[in-house]
Amino acid sequence: MRILGSAVLAMESLLMGFAILLAMDQHGALALSIGGLIALLVLLNAGLMKNIRGWYIGTALQIAMIAYGVVVPLMYFMGVLFAFLWGCAFYFGRKGEAIRAALIAERDSANRDSQAQK
Repeated sequence: MRILGSAVLAMESLLMGFAILLAMDQHGALALSIGGLIALLVLLNAGLMKNIRGWYIGTALQIAMIAYGVVVPLMYFMGVLFAFLWGCAFYFGRKGEAIRAALIAERDSANRDSQAQK
């Protein structure tokens, strides 16, 4: 779950960098600063993915990226697309962790059985 979420956030940080480049010609320093702040927070949030707080902050940043569509209209589409990827990372990450936990439990029980027979 953590790896998928971090990968989505890293790609979003790059996306925000490109959105800032698009906004440079038409908007002022405030819009560029807000975009830079969002990009920095998204990148830093990739390190917070170890606990659930990182997922909550990431969700808020998804909303901020969609809202940046006010500055760069293409960000409405890209923000929704990455929000969908964010949801998929959460869903499939949880499923993957459940499967991994089941496999580890199965392996541990097999190890205990083999040691008990010796």
